Amino acid sequence: MKFTKFLTETGEKYGVIESNLVKEIEGSIFGSWTFSGNTYPIEGLKYCPFVKPGKIIAIGLNYRSHAEEVNKALPDEPMMFMISPSAIITEDDAVILPHPDHRIDHEAELVVVIGKEGRDISEEYALDYVFGYTIGNDVSDRVLQKKDQQYTRAKSFHTFKPIGSIVETELNPSNLEIKLKVNGETKQYSNTDQFIHDVPKIIKFISEVMTLEPGDLIFTGTPEGVAPIKPGDCIEISIENIGTLINWVK
Repeated sequence: MKFTKFLTETGEKYGVIESNLVKEIEGSIFGSWTFSGNTYPIEGLKYCPFVKPGKIIAIGLNYRSHAEEVNKALPDEPMMFMISPSAIITEDDAVILPHPDHRIDHEAELVVVIGKEGRDISEEYALDYVFGYTIGNDVSDRVLQKKDQQYTRAKSFHTFKPIGSIVETELNPSNLEIKLKVNGETKQYSNTDQFIHDVPKIIKFISEVMTLEPGDLIFTGTPEGVAPIKPGDCIEISIENIGTLINWVK
């Protein structure tokens, strides 16, 4: 099932995408909900970030090929870091570069949307805590990343975390084609079957450190092919069975 969040004259609404329509729902997206009876054509809707996450957790170096291209050792456990939730934007929003003279890279990623609270979650039941999956772009300022020797500032600027307008609840996260294009040219192309640490292991690892809560986002890592972006670029990220996320750079 594909869920989305969009703006109407009466405020932000959640809906379910069916064919060319969005069927509005009422209630709690992470609990009990029903269809309101209102429908909207999918074309022309203004989409909103699906959640306002309490926290964003990201996993670095989770594809062998990406670790090799940046000449770093493969991590024996998920490499976890935090990103500010204020960096979130969505479909058609602009990525604004505060330091356009810096090297700032795109990073196509599968994003996990947590659906219920949990801590010390086992790998066996980890996917029970997932609401669904969307597309993410972990935009990263490499100059500040190197200068700071950690990732928070380099990855947390406003607009640096585009996420998809669609969240898919029914798919296998361990076998999804992922592709990123800049101005129509393919820069990243891989499959989540190349994860070093799969989604259940990532959830188990994170939940041993902190409690996961509904709406939290987990960026699961990027494949090889990261490259600089510049004002005027159009970034298009597609993940199999989810859809496509498009953002322009300013």
